[in-house]
Amino acid sequence: MSMQTVIEDLAEEAERLIREQVWVPTPADHAVAAKAAADLHAAIGTTQSHGTLPTVERLEHLREVLASLAIALAHVHGRLAWFLGAATTALTPVLHWRALPAEDGPTFGAVPPTPQEYTEAEEAVRRLQHTLTLITAA
Repeated sequence: MSMQTVIEDLAEEAERLIREQVWVPTPADHAVAAKAAADLHAAIGTTQSHGTLPTVERLEHLREVLASLAIALAHVHGRLAWFLGAATTALTPVLHWRALPAEDGPTFGAVPPTPQEYTEAEEAVRRLQHTLTLITAA
């Protein structure tokens, strides 16, 4: 499954759990979700703002997303932690990407992603950011 599909499935599940009141986010969940949503928006922004960036900057921003999610995950427990953990896991292919040429040296398994993979990852982050915003309002 693509990371965008996994994030979409996670987002739908979280939204359903909140709608059905199986998951009632706590005030602490709201605060962490709000901070994470803001951090993701700051890192990824809009479709128009990222499409023109050099690949090294796009990859940098995606790695910032993973760092933001890891920090948010460290501050919560329960369903929000499980949600953030699953989202972080879905985005881990980003950790194996490289934007620079190998220059005949080892890459530790890093591979250059396609332009479509960058776009897919950025769209997945935007979907995740949207769900975090909904969690904040729940």
